[in-house]
Amino acid sequence: MKRPTSPIVVRSAKQIGGYLASWRKLQGSTAEQVAQRANITRTTLRSVENGGLGVTMETYLSVLHALGILGDVAKAVDPYESDLGRARADQALPKRVRQ
Repeated sequence: MKRPTSPIVVRSAKQIGGYLASWRKLQGSTAEQVAQRANITRTTLRSVENGGLGVTMETYLSVLHALGILGDVAKAVDPYESDLGRARADQALPKRVRQ
């Protein structure tokens, strides 16, 4: 049996979906245009923008790409772009690779 989704996850999904809708509107794109560029239906885009949790990662990434912000999002979650990641990089990675 599937455990219930954490309220913070639900809240964050709605927030991210809202941000994606705002990006689309700021760019002056219609839902139809973004859906076509992402190769999804307008109904699926609506689900993404409403924070739908049943949407696949591929769909979210396709929407990010269609909006032109996929690289920014990938960079935002790169641990080595954070102060902690840079500080721990020497500790976490091997000093040399043996063959």
